Parts: sequence; structure tokens; C-alpha cells
Amino acid sequence: MKPMNSSAGPADFGRVDPDGTVYVRTADGERAVGQIPDVSADEALAFYVRRFEALEVEVGLLEARIGGGALSPDEAKHSVNQVKASVAAANAVGDLAGLAARLEALAPAIAEQSEARKAERAKQLEATRETKEKMVTEAETLAQGNDWRGGVNRFRSLLDEWKALPRIDRATDDALWHRFSAARTTYTRRRKVQFAEQSAKRDQAKAAKEQIIAEARQLADSTEWGPTAGAFRDLMTRWKAAGAAPRDVDDALWAEFRAIQDGFFNNRASVLSEQDAEFKANLDAKLALLDEAEATLVPVTDLAAGRAGFRSFLEKYNQYGRVPREQVRTLDARVKALEAAVRRAEEDEWRRTDPEARARAEDTVAMLDAEIAKLTEKIAKAEARGDAKAADKARESIATYTTWLDQAKATLADFQA
Repeated sequence: MKPMNSSAGPADFGRVDPDGTVYVRTADGERAVGQIPDVSADEALAFYVRRFEALEVEVGLLEARIGGGALSPDEAKHSVNQVKASVAAANAVGDLAGLAARLEALAPAIAEQSEARKAERAKQLEATRETKEKMVTEAETLAQGNDWRGGVNRFRSLLDEWKALPRIDRATDDALWHRFSAARTTYTRRRKVQFAEQSAKRDQAKAAKEQIIAEARQLADSTEWGPTAGAFRDLMTRWKAAGAAPRDVDDALWAEFRAIQDGFFNNRASVLSEQDAEFKANLDAKLALLDEAEATLVPVTDLAAGRAGFRSFLEKYNQYGRVPREQVRTLDARVKALEAAVRRAEEDEWRRTDPEARARAEDTVAMLDAEIAKLTEKIAKAEARGDAKAADKARESIATYTTWLDQAKATLADFQA
């Protein structure tokens, strides 16, 4: 077999016998690829050349797909092996060895892509492992928390995300899943216990609030406004302390309790409004009486008239009932001031008419008169013997006793008025 130059075409790799048998030249020698009788040699050869060209196109497409990364390394290897087998057994005329060499030349690219795929997969698996570890850490944190509503939704999301992730190596994946599943189980159990406790507390709250409502009904028609209002405040304190009843009944219980409470306080407001009007009328009347009494009785100049006027004032004053609470002290102070004015007048009258006090005043005047008379005699005797000093001293004493005498006479005059 003669060597082929690099510019040889597919037809140069074949020949045709006179009987129409077509041969292809290979490195191992000639090989018959088929027979087409009753046609020219060129036509017979061209038929098998077209088969080669079809293989050549297939090899070219495979090179492009592998070069472009359209096939995975395994798919590329499988496709190359299939095309190799087709080329090796091809009943075609052309450079079959060249096609085989081109296919062999794809091996390094496939190997490189395979390594790149392995590295990328390792990177993806590492990222998946890190993601799952973060999810496990979050799940374990949720499992120890008390977010009973948000937590269960987050666990659902984490589970959906977990299912969407690829598996990593079995041992690591199983260990992470075991931790995640254990955390979810722990959370679920704690949540069930919590809800059971909450349910029990809600039932207790329901019973407590029903009892409060029963007590409120007994108070609803009371007219003891102060004590009953205090009792309702106590019931409200207990209501708040009772906590929440089951959601489907809590609002209804509150509406019932509030209606009873509002009924009582509305009744109280209505009655107190009427009382306010009555108390205001009483206040106006008492203020008018006080104004009149203060103008006519004070100051008390006639004790008998003052006593009678004060008694008459009290009788009229006491005929009127209660007044607004904030006015009570002011009114009481004015009444006590009137009473005090009459009492002072009585005390003054008593002091003026007290016989013992009058006698004491008379004795004091007489005593001072006697002392002055004695001192006058001393002056006369001192002057008679020429003792000016003794006379002057006696005069000074007379001046002092005279001052006392004037005061004593004024006091005695009060009893004689």
C-alpha cells in the first residue's frame, strides 16, 4: 500500500474492481466495503465516499459538542466509543484512520472536563454540606426555643429546602439528617407539651371567668354604689389575672362580663346624676342661708338675739340634705365660725356678769386706793421733816399705783356696763 499525502481526498483511499467491488485502504491493508454492479467505478466509489463524509460530519459534530461542554464526560466517552466502533466497522471510503485519530484526540479534553466536573461537584458537595450544617444548627436552636408558631413554619421550610438539596457522602449526610430529625422531634414534643399546658390554663381561665361572671350578675342590681364599684374593680383585677380562655369563647365571655359591668355603672351614673342635681340645689340653699346669717349675726352685739338667730339658722340649714363632697369642708367651716362667734359673745357676757370676778375687781380698786392714801401720808410726813428724797420716792410709787388703779377701774367698769 502506498502512503497517502496530506492533501489526499476521501476517494484516494479507495478503488473499484471491474466487478463493482469497492475497497478502502487502511493501515492494515485493503478491505472490501461493498459491491455496486452495473455502475461506473466513479459512481460506485462516490457512494461509499458519501458514507465516509457522513461519518466525518458526525465526528465534527461530536468534537463541537464536547468542546462546547454540551455533553457530560461520561456521555462524551460513550458517544466517542460509539462513533469509534462505527468508524472501525464503517463500509465507507475515506481516511478512516484520520477519523479514528480525531476521536482519540478528544480523550484529553474529556479527561480535563471530567476533572473539572469532579472539582465542581466536590465544591458543590462542600457547599451543600455547609448549607446542611447551617440548617442543622438553626434547627437545633429552634428546638430549644419557644417560638411555637414561627418555629413550626420554619421547620417546614427547612425540611422542604433539605429535600431539594443533593445528597453528599452517605455517612456525613446520614449524620446531619439524624441531627436535623432529632431537633425537629425535640421541638415537636416540646411544642405539644406547651400547647397541652396552654390548653389546661385556658380551661382554668374559662372556669375562673365564668365564676367571675356569676359573681358579677349578683352585683348587677346593687345600689350600694361605692362598695359595689369597688367589688367590680376587684372582679376586673381577677379577670386580668385569670389569663386567656380558649379563643372561641374568650371574646364571648368578655362581652358578657362587660355588659353586666356597664349596666351597673350606667345605673350608677344615672342615679348620681340625679343626686348631683339635688346636691347642687342643697348647696345653693345653704350658701344663701350662710350669707344671710353672716350678714345679720356677726358681730354678735345682742347675745339673746344672736342665740335665737343662730338656732333659727341651724333649723333651716339642717332641713337641706347633702351637698357635693368637695363643698362639705367649706360649709362646715363657715357654720363653725358662726357658732364660734355666738360662743365668744356668751363667754364675754359671762365674764362681765361673774360676781366673783366683780368682787375681785372691786377689792383690787379698794386696795390700790388704800395704798395710794398711805403713800400720800408718807409724802406729807417726809416733807414735814424735810426728807425730799423719801417724798420723791413715794411720789414715784403713787404714779405706779395710779396706773394700776386706772386699769383696775376699767376692768370694774366692764362689770358695770
